[in-house]
Amino acid sequence: MATRSELIEAIVERYRTGHRDAKRRILDEFVAVTGYHRKHAIRLMRHREVKPPCDRRHGLRYGADVREALVMLWEASERLCSKRLRPLIPVLLPALERHGRLGIDDTLRGKLLTVSPATMDRLLTEVRVVARGGQRRRAGMSSAVRRSVPVRTFGDWNDPPPGFVEIDFVAHSGTSSSGSFVQTMVLTDIATGWTECVPVRTRDSGNVIVAIKEGRSLFPFPLLGVDFDNDSAFMNEFVVSWCRNEGLEVTRSRAYRKNDQAHVEQKNGAIVRRLVGYGRFVGAEATIALGQLYAAVRLYGNLFQPSFKLQAKTRIGARVIKRYHPPVPPATRVLAHPDVAEADKRRLHASMETADPVLLFAAIRAAQEELGRRVDRRGLKATPEEPVVIDLQRFAATLKTAWKSGETRPTHRRPYHRTKPFPKRPSMYEPFEERIKQWLKEDPSLSAAAVLQRLTQIDPSRFREKNLRMVQRLVKNWRTEMAGWPSSMESGSRACPYRLPP
Repeated sequence: MATRSELIEAIVERYRTGHRDAKRRILDEFVAVTGYHRKHAIRLMRHREVKPPCDRRHGLRYGADVREALVMLWEASERLCSKRLRPLIPVLLPALERHGRLGIDDTLRGKLLTVSPATMDRLLTEVRVVARGGQRRRAGMSSAVRRSVPVRTFGDWNDPPPGFVEIDFVAHSGTSSSGSFVQTMVLTDIATGWTECVPVRTRDSGNVIVAIKEGRSLFPFPLLGVDFDNDSAFMNEFVVSWCRNEGLEVTRSRAYRKNDQAHVEQKNGAIVRRLVGYGRFVGAEATIALGQLYAAVRLYGNLFQPSFKLQAKTRIGARVIKRYHPPVPPATRVLAHPDVAEADKRRLHASMETADPVLLFAAIRAAQEELGRRVDRRGLKATPEEPVVIDLQRFAATLKTAWKSGETRPTHRRPYHRTKPFPKRPSMYEPFEERIKQWLKEDPSLSAAAVLQRLTQIDPSRFREKNLRMVQRLVKNWRTEMAGWPSSMESGSRACPYRLPP
């Protein structure tokens, strides 16, 4: 645009003083060079006025004196941000002048009282950088820990050996995340899909380390590495240092990229939410009940329940084609993997021979029954109840007919809260109901508008034209009732919205 303006300034006088043919040639060349429309070029040549270049520079309103005074005010306010410092200046300024710490004239005082927060940020930028030790933003301890942990994305696993697990938390907070509530730590192995769930009463670092220790002891093979998300419960000096001292490789996913932990995120819904639901669990008693449920789930799911494992993924344009291995239980993958020690395979094979899937499933239902009594209730008693005795024969007999009763997981049944019934106010049409029915009986062709007209004549202060729709509904239901059919209002399809004013 600057070049075009220079070109216009160079040829505008020659265009205005030239004859018709000269103007045509100048326009042809100007349009070819600039790409302007011919009419637009003519307007530019006719109305172009040569203006002297304007000097946009202006004097500085806030100089070094304002900056020095602002630094003192900023320090006296304990280094507040500019938006909070702005309303504090009228209070601090007289105090500093009164104690002789700041001597200013009326002009400088007026500038300090009218300076904007944006200008204060601009004047204090370098001062804040120096005060923070050369950093433009204060970095917390967790940020330093996160920077020390390498990032591993969903495509960086490259078929690892058994022992590398993804770890995540599932909150049992119900509809509110306030207060303290039980959480489940889920550990999923990448190579085999083996999953362990450990209930955690609170999210402090000590409990997180204890839960990782417990989950580590439950796996049939030694753990080699852990992959966390960016949760502060994991990304702190205590947890990361403990994992590294134990010889575990620590990695993390990217922030706001849940697909980096796709393996454990899938188990969060397929195992924890499917078995436990979305209710709120609080206290030690609920934690013990959750532990009993996961003790049965870990064997039933890892030893007997088949699961899919992705074999290959091919993208053709916008279409993604996925191929999966045949579904087998995680224990089968552990036994078939060459990197698992033979001693670990023998222990796992012995567990598979002694475990009974029906008995484990019955234990899962019994544990869910116990949890169902604690959904959305505070568990304040530390002493658990007597364990439920499982009648295997009776449970096996109910497997044929359990589908008829619908949802069989007690953890998905929300407790019933009885609400206080509100008394209904009488309808404004009740005193006239018998009279209207008599009108309809004497004249079956009587319309609702005629009924409303008669009611208006009886009480014009109560009945108006806006009541026509309600009268039509009532007349329709009364006619149906007089004919021997149940009315829609009696059947509960709709309630009468019009009531007498209080």
